[in-house]
Amino acid sequence: MTQEEKELLLKDLCARLPYCLKLRYIEDLVVKKESHVITLNNIYLEHILNGDADIKPYLRPLSSMTEEEKIYATQFEINNLGPIGFNWNLIVSNSYELIDWLNKHYFDYRGLIEKGLAIEAPEGMYNNVII
Repeated sequence: MTQEEKELLLKDLCARLPYCLKLRYIEDLVVKKESHVITLNNIYLEHILNGDADIKPYLRPLSSMTEEEKIYATQFEINNLGPIGFNWNLIVSNSYELIDWLNKHYFDYRGLIEKGLAIEAPEGMYNNVII
C-alpha cells in the first residue's frame, strides 16, 4: 500500500469510528492467518499506520443504495439550491451532514473498493447494527 493510499484509508476510517464499521482483519502478514471480521476501533488504526496487519473495511458501493436512501440523499443536494440559486453556506453546512449520513450507512463514496482498499459488504452485513 502506498503512503497516499494509507492516508486515504486512514481519513476514511477515522470518520467512520462512531459507526461500528466492520473490517476484514489478517493479523500476521507473513503467515497469513485466516481473516476475522472485527469492528473498527482506534487500536486497529495503529495496525494500519504500522503496516503490521492487512485491514480492509467492508463498505457498500453507492450502486447498492435503495430507492429510499436515494431519495434521502437527494434531499441534501436539493437543500443546497434555494430560490436564489447557489448558496455556499448551505452547501458547506449540508455537506458534512451528507458525509456523516454516507458514513453511517457504510457507503464507499471515495472509491476504496475499486482501489482495492476496501471490500464490498455482503448484503445484510449491517442490518442489525445499532448506532
